[in-house]
Amino acid sequence: MEYRDWEILKVLHREKNLTKAAKLLFITQPALTNRLKHMQEELGTTIVTRESRGIHFTPQGEYLAQCAEEALAHYQKIKENLLNMGSTKDNEVAGILKLGVSNFFANYKLAHILKLFKQQYPHVEFKVITGWSKDVSQLVHNSDVHIGFVRGDYSCRGLLKHQLFEETICVTSKEEIVIADLPHLPRIDYRGDYLLKSVIDNWWAENFTQSAFVSIEVDQVDTCKEMVKNGLGYGILSSRTLNGIEDLNKIDLIDNKGNPILRRTWIYYHERFLELNVVRAFVQFIKYLDWKDI
Repeated sequence: MEYRDWEILKVLHREKNLTKAAKLLFITQPALTNRLKHMQEELGTTIVTRESRGIHFTPQGEYLAQCAEEALAHYQKIKENLLNMGSTKDNEVAGILKLGVSNFFANYKLAHILKLFKQQYPHVEFKVITGWSKDVSQLVHNSDVHIGFVRGDYSCRGLLKHQLFEETICVTSKEEIVIADLPHLPRIDYRGDYLLKSVIDNWWAENFTQSAFVSIEVDQVDTCKEMVKNGLGYGILSSRTLNGIEDLNKIDLIDNKGNPILRRTWIYYHERFLELNVVRAFVQFIKYLDWKDI
């Protein structure tokens, strides 16, 4: 089986049609049919059968189609790793950097950071996956990305990590309020990362016996912030989401020992990825950034 054979199986399995597959593969249908016949003879099995509406993959064919996906993905990873281990003829770092990024970080920090890094290493390209911090940490564990930007203290067993910054969590409102009155005041709640929700819920349970009076529920922190700015209720938000907003009242959450409750942002990565020039350069770049200015 050659690389081209795996590519043919992948496209053919997706299209379930010889004519469409041949067009996408930039070959003639007879050439595709002959190549498929050769594969079946080489492997001693039937891969597809013809039907009135197209083709049908046999169980053996389904297995080979799955193998094709894995083989092509593995080959792509090998190419990327070889590129990342090398450098350009100008002796600059080059390659493809795969990043998993929490939603907040992607919206507010990432573009500026990548711009700064690109100025130093113009031959680096990026592939970025965004999501909840829990999902990003899983991407790192599974080696689906080289580096993950994660908000909150998630499990990092087997990973290296470096703290970027920390922030307080605060009760935020348009008008001045007293913490003791919170159970009776309208709250704007939003769908956030489950670890942050757990921290807030634990703080609430330690301070109140009554449930919160949630008057509005939204699915984005930015929507919650806008509701609070318009005086529709209070919100409990990470302080960095409120940067640049001066006309809101903010009261930091504290634990039962009087210490502020903090939320930290980290980068997580596998140590073996430091063998890649592009990852090593990015980690060093991130460590020495002044996060007060970002």
